[in-house]
Amino acid sequence: MTVFEAETAPGETPPADAVAPRDSSADAPTSVARLNATIRDFVARWNTVWVEGEITSWNVRAGNVFARLKDTRSDAQISIRVWSSVRARIPKDLGVGDHVVAAVKSDYFVKSGDFSFTVSAMKHVGLGDQLERLEKLRMQLRQEGLFDQNRKKRLPFLPHVIGLITGERSDAEKDVHRNAELRWPQVRFRTEYAAVQGDRCVPDTLGALARLDADPEVDVIIIARGGGDPQTLLGFSDERLVRAVAAASTPVVSAIGHENDHPLLDDVADLRASTPTDAAKRVVPDVGEQRALIAQLRSRATTRLIQRVGHDIAQLEQLRSRPALRSPDPIIESRAQELWLLQSRGRDSVTRRLDSASRSASELRASLRALSPAATLARGYAIAHLRDGAILRDAKDAPAGTALTITLDRGSVGARSEGETPEGASPPTT
Repeated sequence: MTVFEAETAPGETPPADAVAPRDSSADAPTSVARLNATIRDFVARWNTVWVEGEITSWNVRAGNVFARLKDTRSDAQISIRVWSSVRARIPKDLGVGDHVVAAVKSDYFVKSGDFSFTVSAMKHVGLGDQLERLEKLRMQLRQEGLFDQNRKKRLPFLPHVIGLITGERSDAEKDVHRNAELRWPQVRFRTEYAAVQGDRCVPDTLGALARLDADPEVDVIIIARGGGDPQTLLGFSDERLVRAVAAASTPVVSAIGHENDHPLLDDVADLRASTPTDAAKRVVPDVGEQRALIAQLRSRATTRLIQRVGHDIAQLEQLRSRPALRSPDPIIESRAQELWLLQSRGRDSVTRRLDSASRSASELRASLRALSPAATLARGYAIAHLRDGAILRDAKDAPAGTALTITLDRGSVGARSEGETPEGASPPTT
């Protein structure tokens, strides 16, 4: 501990080094060195603490490491230093993007005024805990139906433009381009670069996905990354990214890591490719294979067409060789004779039916005339009508003086009744 001693005479302003920070004022300020020393002595009393976070930077200088550790649920960060002696005892594969637990002790540098933490131990967060959380999330998403095959979109046979999300100048980008162009030289790419690990992985990938999905020219999107340990692939199991891929309108292909790697992105993507190379082969058809297939189909179509034409020609020749087509005159003549007979028979039948109907009509006409009142009048009979038009049927209904109308065969005459005449009496004479 640095000791500051005051050497002041009574009534004089003490030197800055002699004034403690808690006793400072505008007239008697403390010195920067005294302030930094006070802070250092204060934080030196803090004990070592275990802290969990994600490594966001990892710079090695002269065997020592200067890094930053970020909170896993917020933007809070701290600076850490790993001295070479401690670095020899911690895992060799630590780096940016790793989720770790570290034993740190606060350290304040008086000369520069920097506050950081010195690491005495560091290790990866247990993969068992992470895998358990991922499995719970996988089960939840499966229950929501995000992994169902019936919701996954079919890839186009020949995409005009392929959207590619990958790390800048990465091996995955080279593999996809090389294999796709070998299979179909005219293929076009629209590439969006994103961090493929670390704290920028998820937001960068989400932004790239949104831009490519909104582009109407992009027919399919490939998210590609080379292999890595499970820690570096955690970003591709993030729930935000998984749900964004499920909601995308453009088909998405997941090409993360190698065959054994299985982030959640593989389950929700419309197609899972084992490697970036496999993604290129499954998205773009091989031009050589397609040409061979077309040649094969043409050959099969030609063979089938020749067979069909040959079969039809043979069938036509067989029909032409039949007697009915080779010499049709006898058939026509026999049919003509049969037609003449049927015609004569039909004519006779119609004539008989007409004669019979004519006779029936004459008989009905005669019966009608016989029953008609006009025929009765023609034989000399007459019909007497009263004034109201009623037919006189009883002599009692026409007493003497009753006016009558007598209907004859030709015309009518008026008359007046002389009363009822006894039966057997001769008609009156005038």
